[in-house]
Amino acid sequence: MTAFLEHFRFAQPGWLLLLLPALFLVLLRRGRGSDAAVVFPNLALLVSLGKPVRVTILSLGFPLALAALILTILATARPVWRDQYQSRTASGIDIVIAFDVSLSMDIDDFGPPERPVHRLAAAKEVVDRFITQRPDDRIGLIAFAGRPRDASPITLDHEWLRRALADLRLNDRDNLGTVREQGTAIGSAIAASARRLDARDSKSQIIILVTDGANNSGKISPLEAAEHAATLGIRIYTVAVGTKEGRVSRAIQRFPRQEFDLPTLRRIADMTGAEHFWAQTLEDLDNTFDSIDELEKTESSSYTVIDDTELFRGFAAAALLCALLAAWIIALNPPPSPHPRAAVRG
Repeated sequence: MTAFLEHFRFAQPGWLLLLLPALFLVLLRRGRGSDAAVVFPNLALLVSLGKPVRVTILSLGFPLALAALILTILATARPVWRDQYQSRTASGIDIVIAFDVSLSMDIDDFGPPERPVHRLAAAKEVVDRFITQRPDDRIGLIAFAGRPRDASPITLDHEWLRRALADLRLNDRDNLGTVREQGTAIGSAIAASARRLDARDSKSQIIILVTDGANNSGKISPLEAAEHAATLGIRIYTVAVGTKEGRVSRAIQRFPRQEFDLPTLRRIADMTGAEHFWAQTLEDLDNTFDSIDELEKTESSSYTVIDDTELFRGFAAAALLCALLAAWIIALNPPPSPHPRAAVRG
């Protein structure tokens, strides 16, 4: 019943106003009529006069004729079974997220001191939320440390992409990390991201560089890679992750130090017409990706698609059948004459 109420419609409901005159016919039919001219005190004598009328059969004529009229009106109002849904088109943006998985991302300087969060975990959580907010964009993922590695192609399959993001791991003693080579090859990561975007035909292309260090590996400098990306019309948003006080353990560096290169990251963003962010807290990181989401809006439009299946043929066929039955019943069983002639015997 719910599905019927949801899908059944009259395409031209104005014709339903004709049901009012049809209802008026029913009221006339049920009227009392004129009073009798002659009143008989006893009708027993009249029982034997005249031919019995088959009241049951004859009484079907008018209801069938009325049903034919009502069905004709309903057919004229064009009953339809309507399927309605929203169709959406979007000119999405091609995005590559260059994600730093160097060992310094293991520093736990996010969150409150009593419950510190590692940079890698914090960045993965916020980037995952960013991906879910942009369903119309093709997004890819490149992980980098001492060299870049393609973790996910540029795709609209965001479930696949999110799984690839969740699987990113820092390298360990068993060399089971996503990128085994040590270091931070920012320039190589930008170049690899730009190559993947350049191979695609899209109106808008951006790179989101998430890192917590300075370039110390690779064969191309960050500024040189950024200049090449700028010539291709690619914007690079740089996101520095972590605090200046954060330090890796001595198991990783004998003399731990912070390798932030904020001037270079800021210069990369300026060269490509984008913006630079420095996230020192979880709230900063959330706000950073919210800002990027606002700056890079996808043009989308939605419209309603209505698919009507016409039902008037069934109503019209039922109306014709009722009309033929009514005509047949009335023709074979005519009503008695209102003024029968009485035979007088001498």
